[in-house]
Amino acid sequence: MKIAIVGAGNTGCALAGDYASRGHEVTLIKTSRAMHDDNFSYMQEHEKTMILEEVGEVKMGILHSLTRELSALSGAEIVILCTQTIFHQELIQKMSGFLRDGQILMITPGYLSTAFVLRFCKGINLTVAEAESSFIDGRILTPGHFRVGFRNVRNPIGIYPAANKEHAAEKLLQLGTPFTFLKSVVEAALHNPNMIVHTVGAIMSIPRIEATGGEYCMYHEVFTPSVWKLLECLDQEKMDVLEHLGFERLSYVAACKFRNSLDETANAKEVFFDYAKMPTRAKGPTTVDSRYITEDVSQGIVMLEALGKKLSIATPIATSLIELAGAALGRNVREGARSLENLGEQEVHAILLDGKHMRHTEEKA
Repeated sequence: MKIAIVGAGNTGCALAGDYASRGHEVTLIKTSRAMHDDNFSYMQEHEKTMILEEVGEVKMGILHSLTRELSALSGAEIVILCTQTIFHQELIQKMSGFLRDGQILMITPGYLSTAFVLRFCKGINLTVAEAESSFIDGRILTPGHFRVGFRNVRNPIGIYPAANKEHAAEKLLQLGTPFTFLKSVVEAALHNPNMIVHTVGAIMSIPRIEATGGEYCMYHEVFTPSVWKLLECLDQEKMDVLEHLGFERLSYVAACKFRNSLDETANAKEVFFDYAKMPTRAKGPTTVDSRYITEDVSQGIVMLEALGKKLSIATPIATSLIELAGAALGRNVREGARSLENLGEQEVHAILLDGKHMRHTEEKA
């Protein structure tokens, strides 16, 4: 299939190399010059090749094209958006001029970016797919060389409109990624693991980040028993919102186990800690002003707090984390964040109605 990947960071390059190695025609589009320009230039000069190293195995993906032009989107069957979510609103607006009827726009992950698609892509018959998390975890080791740290065994993904789920599944499963399909993109947004682990982990690690200059691994150190209690309290608030919206109360560790393990008898909390202590886990965050806070608080936790306020559900832990993050960074992290006003109340309402209709349809069946 013809695939266009928007975003040439770690996630975009991993998927580009993986899908190209599976025989798909992949175009990689770089949207900024902020990071990974050396990697992008190297690939342009070395036959558009990305090497993936995974548990001692090396495979090569030769891409069809590398470009900085969003016009390349128009020829793709599937468009995959892989940039940080803080850029989605502006970027989706720019992409709208090049998207066309019949395409699938996959956002990995999304934090309810489907709302921006509804706002800016009116009149385009798109199917939107939002993923809970990145499918392949790892880092660009050297230019043109990606080291895979972990690969999800299952990848939950929500579809909008939900009526297009069967069509989307038929297309997306051809990519070779093991997808499972949720009732709504709302579930995908609220089960983004970074909203829980990155925010609690990074905020509680602030002294360690500054004392070591980032020479430590958050996942290896921060989730002590007391910090874990804090994580569980935030997770309860997330589940309260999910339940009020008519979705299943699924804990962070249960969702993590589903993505990470096929062993149905495994203890969910142990699955997380096995994942956390893997030696392939990357160091960091290296600074307090990192995406672990700037992205996952402003785009994830603020969204959770906003939904809670709308539903009259208390979210004191979410609010406290937002205030702590803002105080530590010395700025208002709610400014430009994912409030219902910024997402668009009308668009969020349409998404919720779509998910409600699909749940009722499945219950009748």
